[in-house]
Amino acid sequence: MTKIFEITHRDIAARIGKLVLEKEVSTPAIIQLTDKDSPIIDSGSLWKKTAPSEPDAKKIVILPHKSLPLYTRDDIVKELQDSLAQAPPVAHTGTVIHPFAHEYPESELYVLGATAQLENRARELVESVIRLKENTRADSLLYAPALATPENLSMLVYLGVDIVDDTLPIIRGYQDIYLTNSGEFHLNRLHELPCACTVCSTNTPHDLLKLPKKERAELLSKHNSLKLAEELCAIREQIRSGQLREYVERQCRVRPWLTAALRLIDAQYEFLEKRTPIFRTGTLYANTSESLNRVEIRRFAERVIERYTAPELDTLVLLPCSAKKPYSISLSHQKFINAVGKYRKYVHEVIITSPMGVVPRELELMYPAAHYDTPVTGHWDLEERAWVGGCLKSYLLKNKYKNIIAHVHGAYREICESVESELGLGFIYTADEGVTSNTSLEKLRNAVSGLEHTKKRGNEKANLDVIRATADYQFGCGTGDMLVTDGANVRAPYPKFQLFVGMQQLATLIPQYGTIALTVEGGMRLHDYPCYKVRIGDFTPHSSILAPGVLDADPQICPNDEVIVDGEKFFGVGRALMSGWEMKECGKGVAVELRHSKKGD
Repeated sequence: MTKIFEITHRDIAARIGKLVLEKEVSTPAIIQLTDKDSPIIDSGSLWKKTAPSEPDAKKIVILPHKSLPLYTRDDIVKELQDSLAQAPPVAHTGTVIHPFAHEYPESELYVLGATAQLENRARELVESVIRLKENTRADSLLYAPALATPENLSMLVYLGVDIVDDTLPIIRGYQDIYLTNSGEFHLNRLHELPCACTVCSTNTPHDLLKLPKKERAELLSKHNSLKLAEELCAIREQIRSGQLREYVERQCRVRPWLTAALRLIDAQYEFLEKRTPIFRTGTLYANTSESLNRVEIRRFAERVIERYTAPELDTLVLLPCSAKKPYSISLSHQKFINAVGKYRKYVHEVIITSPMGVVPRELELMYPAAHYDTPVTGHWDLEERAWVGGCLKSYLLKNKYKNIIAHVHGAYREICESVESELGLGFIYTADEGVTSNTSLEKLRNAVSGLEHTKKRGNEKANLDVIRATADYQFGCGTGDMLVTDGANVRAPYPKFQLFVGMQQLATLIPQYGTIALTVEGGMRLHDYPCYKVRIGDFTPHSSILAPGVLDADPQICPNDEVIVDGEKFFGVGRALMSGWEMKECGKGVAVELRHSKKGD
């Protein structure tokens, strides 16, 4: 547990933090070990006979180390790691770790060794970073030396790298290579300089080529370092806005190995999921094929199958998505609702969409179902069809209906026909033309009215089902019934539902994200449920709970989750600002932002 580093912003594995030593450094950061003001000191290599640097209590000291090539036998890596001499006792230590190492001594900073050889090696880079991050403390720092360039920096930060240097941009400058965040260019092949920095605004490629080699190298190195710093500022802003993923999806197209790295990290779902907030404030842009593998999308699809239970109604109506969200306020869905009319109390509506899969009407407000945007061309590729079809198949295997009406057209209908055939079901199709044409809407109305319905639900029951489904989605199966008990009723108009039992308010639906916020009474209803709990010591917090005060926390808690806080003489509810496993490991930072609380007996 470190007392010198506090994480202030999180965006999956990327984070912005404050490193407080002799002076405060904001991470992710670019450092130069040779700079006397650097917060990090290198004690030196044991391969050399030079004396190591003197320890400094106000800086992180990288312990004496031995560098090894990337592809070194495991037994040699382990033997060398075990034999490293220890530096004199220092306040804050850094440790050099070979990428293929499997043992990680306690340290505040880990320096990934042989990183210069990890460029263009996506699998080795991703696996080594994940292995290190999963076996070290949440608030330890990761430094990847001699690897960062403007084009790959966003990927490094997305993986969880906190500190880089400008070694490689300087080397590229001495190789007459001009760096940008969209790639690198040999100087003699450029006709103009696509930059407005102090170097580029006063020179042309021809001017630079006429300069002596040393002077030209210094100017190119300066430009390259400036571009790296500029890229870092852009990345920090993406983290603050919660949209680094969208930025990485654009940026990874610069090099094939960066695209490969994104696909490989997406395959590590468990690593990403426990670091991904339950909701964000911005729009989720699903612009690439890799977007289908985003944690937010996969998590939503999994929770719909694992945690959601459909209401007991005979008839399912499958509908297409809409550009406007939530779907129910769109013009097309208003037409569907009007067409079904008074028979709506007999049917259950589920929306089919890429990339979300299937969205029950009760969860249409839930992030990211109401917060995504995607290119609409009318053409669905095979991967999209397989994903959405798989989601629909899984949903229908769990939730049984007597009748299934598919008011869909084009690719939507082709997906439904495929699932219908695979499961041996019979769908009723009502949109031979466009889904909003008068003919199709009339056919939908006739199909619904012509079926025999033995089960129905009124408006109040439908409203309670929204709260029940949302609670199950957030906290787990069964929690909805723990909140929505006999005598429960919903007050306030949609989408600002408030759940009451008698005169006690238990929860409020937050329309911006589709989640529910508990009151103390609502939290007490879930007190015996084992999940989403944070246990604290014998003290009474006020507006927030710091990580050092947390004794235990549910590991499945993600940032922005609604949590229940339990102490010896305290009970409260609030919003998690870090993951549950982080709460137990971090030495600084706010773990929970309290909303309501009461003192215990």
